[in-house]
Amino acid sequence: MTPTSRPKAVLFDIGGVASPFRAIIDYEAKYNIPRGWVNFSISRTAPDGAWQRLERGEIALNTAFFESFNHDLHIESLWADFHAPRGRRQVEHEGTTPPHLPPLPAIEAQKLFWEMMRVSRAPDPWMYPALRRLRDSGAFLLGALSNTVIFPDDHPYSKWDGAGEGEDLRELFDVFISSAHVGLRKPDPEIYTLALRELDAVARAKARRGLGPASFAEGVQAGDVIFLDDIGQNLKPARELGMRTIKVELGQVRGAVEKLEQVTGTDLLEDSSKSRL
Repeated sequence: MTPTSRPKAVLFDIGGVASPFRAIIDYEAKYNIPRGWVNFSISRTAPDGAWQRLERGEIALNTAFFESFNHDLHIESLWADFHAPRGRRQVEHEGTTPPHLPPLPAIEAQKLFWEMMRVSRAPDPWMYPALRRLRDSGAFLLGALSNTVIFPDDHPYSKWDGAGEGEDLRELFDVFISSAHVGLRKPDPEIYTLALRELDAVARAKARRGLGPASFAEGVQAGDVIFLDDIGQNLKPARELGMRTIKVELGQVRGAVEKLEQVTGTDLLEDSSKSRL
């Protein structure tokens, strides 16, 4: 597929439909925690931190997880690393001694986690309608590729009904890959290869049943896919595989939908068709 041709498949990170990252920012602001510290600590404990192991389905969502996650959020050496760039800038540009390292903030890991999960249940007002319009068009394969967790069977969140009105979010997608269920998580290149393989199989199966565009009979290659994610490091392996990508910036989801609208040639915003009259 050429860079300007229409994709056969749109692959979403569920965070682009309903994102928990707003909850992290709000939590940091509420408790006077330097912005970015929570994500920094989570990313720097990879690949074997509590968060990563939970998202690969290696550990259960229980008390032991919360204890391990709490530990990862309170590592003094990472706290020092987080502040190191600021200290270097002060020395280089202001000619002063590095600032004294402030106390490591106390974070209630369990409270933070459940707030993230609560916020992520609410569908994004821009991306979710766009997803529905792509689905209704029948012109594209829709896939989900997300780092997820497995909730206890008796927990309300064990049902993928974040789309609202009891709708199972998985039913909107032709392919739904949950990291915790496949034992792989982004940005591991293998999970992108898995997603591509699944999209290819579904396209060919649809073609055999006379469903979708005729081009589905040729299957799906990496260049036929546009992938959306809100984390830059998750986009890099997709590009290296040959997919096109769109970064969904926090607070700028409409802009990402506008880019997706251009790539797919499909009206995805309510005011799009009106603006073209």
